[in-house]
Amino acid sequence: MTRVICFDLDDTLCKEIDYLKSAYREIAEYSAEHCHGCSVPVAVLAHKAYDVMIAAYQEGQNAFDVLNSFLGLDLPIADYLYIYRNHMPKIALCEDVVRTLDALKAEGVRIGLITDGRSVQQRNKIEALGLGRWIENADIVISEEIGSEKPALANYEYFMKRYPECQDFTYVGDNPRKDFIAPNALGWQTICLMDDGRNIHRQDFASTPALALPEKTIKSLKELI
Repeated sequence: MTRVICFDLDDTLCKEIDYLKSAYREIAEYSAEHCHGCSVPVAVLAHKAYDVMIAAYQEGQNAFDVLNSFLGLDLPIADYLYIYRNHMPKIALCEDVVRTLDALKAEGVRIGLITDGRSVQQRNKIEALGLGRWIENADIVISEEIGSEKPALANYEYFMKRYPECQDFTYVGDNPRKDFIAPNALGWQTICLMDDGRNIHRQDFASTPALALPEKTIKSLKELI
């Protein structure tokens, strides 16, 4: 019997903070190249600009405004946002994730992806991570492409329609605010990967309604094997 396990992307298969850092590096290089007449080499200036943005992010400030101020520029924030959303990120899967996906595929599990976000941004992440090695394109659901986002039932029902013979669906995510409401309602098994301290969004279980809570929590995806 077919078994289907669908994953969230950000802060589940990969860390969103790694994508942010990748984007900040590209933005830092882009902005440094616009500092005409500066005696500091572009590479050195870009490194400093990156550090300034990371510090601003950690302090809850607008990193792009701080960047312009630091470099004495007036570049449109829209330009920075375009790079952030459309760059090809330099990110990679950690070894635990690779081993888990390899093991699940070897067991004959159908692996899917259900993620919210912009098509280009998420597709670039998927390509950079090499997820095509385990996940067929038809088993990828991105909110912008399907026209609905979690916790909509449609994003999960897609897999139930695609695999009507399957009676064993699992969703693995990280965000109790929206990841598990729909799969719980549909009778899926729901598993939450606990924050290891690097997640961008804090996990709040105390104020989460019972219908949104996962059935199980794990500290590592290896526990799925």
